[in-house]
Amino acid sequence: MSIGNSPEDERPFEDVSEEARPSVGRALQQARIAAGLTVDDVSTATRVRLGIVHAIEADDFTSCGGDVYARGHIRTLARAVDLDPAPLIAQFETEHGGGRPAPTPAAPLFEAERIRPERRGPNWTAAMVAAIVVVIGFVGFTMVKGEDEGGTTNVAGDATPSKSASPTPKSKKPVDPEPKPSDSAIAAAPQDKVTVQVTAADGRSWISAKDHNGRLLFDGLLKQGDSKTFQDSSKINLVLGDAGAIDLFVNGKKIEDDWRPGAVERLTYTKGDPQAG
Repeated sequence: MSIGNSPEDERPFEDVSEEARPSVGRALQQARIAAGLTVDDVSTATRVRLGIVHAIEADDFTSCGGDVYARGHIRTLARAVDLDPAPLIAQFETEHGGGRPAPTPAAPLFEAERIRPERRGPNWTAAMVAAIVVVIGFVGFTMVKGEDEGGTTNVAGDATPSKSASPTPKSKKPVDPEPKPSDSAIAAAPQDKVTVQVTAADGRSWISAKDHNGRLLFDGLLKQGDSKTFQDSSKINLVLGDAGAIDLFVNGKKIEDDWRPGAVERLTYTKGDPQAG
């Protein structure tokens, strides 16, 4: 019986950590979940198709189109979930590529070159024919024009002109621009309704307007010079974001309140105004 260590005892211990290490796809999936991201989020951020992300997380790299593209997708997805891509790529090459990148087939890289149409030189014969046709046409036009001018000269003494004066084109009637709401238009509003005009005279201002039922008539920003007119059967509720920049007309009359710039005003007007409700 031998006292020394047997050859089996001299074998290096297996690295248990390698067995416990998750696969490439599983590592990417765990990092994505830890980052609080969905597969849709990662696909949108990396522009990697949704099906490919699902396949890679399931350790299926066949849809990547080859090892070169698979390594690129792994690198992109790892960065999107804050992982160092180098260990994952090394693990992928060990598990799928024998530790080195697989050579890319030559056919896909040069397929575009094979189907590219052959360039042809200029067709000089066609160009010469076209040039000759242009020259003949120009000479014929010149001769005809000369004959016309000569005929005009022979009858120059006649009292009747050879050509009548071209009629003066009729000018188009300008289209009147769409009129903006004015004070007179507001004053002519029906007396059985309340009419409110808001104009951003001294700057821009956010405004909101609702009718008596609380229905939103407008909610937005008026730029300087812009104007909005609102009408309701009984009541208009207003919110002015910068009342100091606003000129306000109610039922044809200007509201003369001295609002400060930047002041927010909440106002209600009825058919009997102008005075704030």
